[in-house]
Amino acid sequence: MSISERCIKQQSQVAPNDVLSRIGEGNAPILFKGLVAHWPVVQRAKQSDDSFCEYLASFYKGSPVTYYKTGYEQEGRFFYTDDAQAMNFSSARESLLTILECVLTSKESDQPDTYYVGSTTVERCLPGFSADNDLPLSNVNPLASIWLGNRSRIAAHFDSPDNLACCIAGQRRFTLFPPEQLKNLYLGPLQPTPSGQVVSMVDFKRPDFEIFPNFKAAQDASYVIDLNPGDALFIPAMWWHHVESLAPVNGLVNYWWRDDKPFMDSPMDALCHAILAIRDLPKKEKSAWQEIFNHYIFSEQDNKYDHIPEAARGFLNALDEIEARKLRAWLLGRLKR
Repeated sequence: MSISERCIKQQSQVAPNDVLSRIGEGNAPILFKGLVAHWPVVQRAKQSDDSFCEYLASFYKGSPVTYYKTGYEQEGRFFYTDDAQAMNFSSARESLLTILECVLTSKESDQPDTYYVGSTTVERCLPGFSADNDLPLSNVNPLASIWLGNRSRIAAHFDSPDNLACCIAGQRRFTLFPPEQLKNLYLGPLQPTPSGQVVSMVDFKRPDFEIFPNFKAAQDASYVIDLNPGDALFIPAMWWHHVESLAPVNGLVNYWWRDDKPFMDSPMDALCHAILAIRDLPKKEKSAWQEIFNHYIFSEQDNKYDHIPEAARGFLNALDEIEARKLRAWLLGRLKR
């Protein structure tokens, strides 16, 4: 299903200073055509792949980066082995210059291996790069990362932060699903995972509808967006996205940000503890705990505890760093029993 067939918001000729105001509450994806076309790195990528890699190399100071490699027979898919007991790729630390050379050389092969540098902090990898290739997003204090490689396929997953993905070279295809499509994406193990996040087990290149029949419903609800150099895509937090790099040389810079508090813990940790403590209870008890969680966690908290003297509310009050430390210590004490 193409972008023209779905109601995704598309913005053209948006000034970089206006991006955050256009995103607003951030509940739906937005395509920003040409948002970063003025970046020097994009201009160099439009000249040639060699020019793009030379530009990146001019900022590199020699700190090794983590890269992932998988064989030609995997068709660029970074995933599990057939028994899902291990990954179908290897990882190592290497000079970025060596990796860029491997990517460029792979263009000459009929059966190239796949090289992938994912989620590497821009300032640590390419100090000075952001001086001329950046967006004015300081109000949300984003983390800027760079992604590089040749043709690859990354399984559908979600990220907790909001995400603004900027294509700087090649072409990226994003297939997006709203959070409620989780039930139709056939999620894999919670651990191990290819990159820290649970992923869909469906091979998007050739989905097996006998094993994954409900994936058709997910496809009907999906958005497929192709990014060319200079385009940017806003992906709201918790939206599932499958990512394909379609050109022999691809590059992307993304910005992640969350409107949360630094003392908050990982919701995934809470999920794993709920599996330990709640999932296998009798049905009637689980139903009761669902109501309890709705009361204490998922419903609005305003004025809910006015009947309790304020000094006695404890963790029911809004947390700050000190109270979060107390709660964490209390939990650790209970887990060690």
